[in-house]
Amino acid sequence: MKNTSNSRKVIVLLFFCLCSSVHFVCGQELNLKYLGVAGWEISNDSLTILVDPYISRLKLKGNPRFYAEGDDRKIYSGDDVYESDTVAINKIITKADYILVHHSHTDHLADVPYIAKKTGAVVVGTETTATILKAYGIPEKQLITVKGGEDYQFDNFSVRVIPSIHSALGDKRYFDSKVYSDPEELKIPLTVEEFIEGGSLMFLLRIDAHKILTSGSMNFIEREVAGLKPDVLIPGINLSRLEIYKYTERLLELTGYPKTIIPAHWDNFRVPYGSSQEDPIQKKVMPFIDEVRAVSPATKVIVPVHLETITIQ
Repeated sequence: MKNTSNSRKVIVLLFFCLCSSVHFVCGQELNLKYLGVAGWEISNDSLTILVDPYISRLKLKGNPRFYAEGDDRKIYSGDDVYESDTVAINKIITKADYILVHHSHTDHLADVPYIAKKTGAVVVGTETTATILKAYGIPEKQLITVKGGEDYQFDNFSVRVIPSIHSALGDKRYFDSKVYSDPEELKIPLTVEEFIEGGSLMFLLRIDAHKILTSGSMNFIEREVAGLKPDVLIPGINLSRLEIYKYTERLLELTGYPKTIIPAHWDNFRVPYGSSQEDPIQKKVMPFIDEVRAVSPATKVIVPVHLETITIQ
């Protein structure tokens, strides 16, 4: 009888520990703050990861209808030297442990040199991303160069690097195979147009009990995303998605109809934070939501707001 009693105590103790452990893992909240374009701050109590943190939102040369009324900032053309808005960055970015970069275009990478120096964060990106950062003086110890296919374990999260492909811009005529491999060949600071693509990636983040799949473009490689099954999908949804065959339908089917979708890369990033985004919401976000509902009615779509935090339970 004594042995039986002790066994019951052990079973009860194991059950209590197991339940406590499950509660701890499943109960971890994950905070996602939208930085605009494909940019995010993903954090919990012990970790801060930035994804494509583009804060400066320069007034880039283009159609005047994309400019905000009263925005009298300088208009940057492609051959102008890129200048980060350090005041805005210092206000918004206070810390970072890691920075993930989907590709090296201006609206994904151009603020990373300053942010990496400010925070000391480790940057994960392509050879072109690493080369640019080396040219800006970021030390080797802060750089992890990847090409897609890697699956890396860190202290309190893991990341699978997914080979990807850039959006089909210009009626499918966009193509750029250029890469940077020698930081000595780059004249720093770079101009706006010298932030080349340099290859594209997606990232599957595993943090606590969460799996988050992020994208920096409106495109993907079918075999690379098939079967990933994230519970949170963050796809690019700008209008270039319409150049891709059944973009939304295929992406959702391949990823197992995720529980939550948070669309990104739909905003007008030529205007400052606080400017109206009603036009891109109506023209891009709302039709995308209809596309999701048509193929996955149970999926929850959360429309992010600049600098506001979404909490995932």
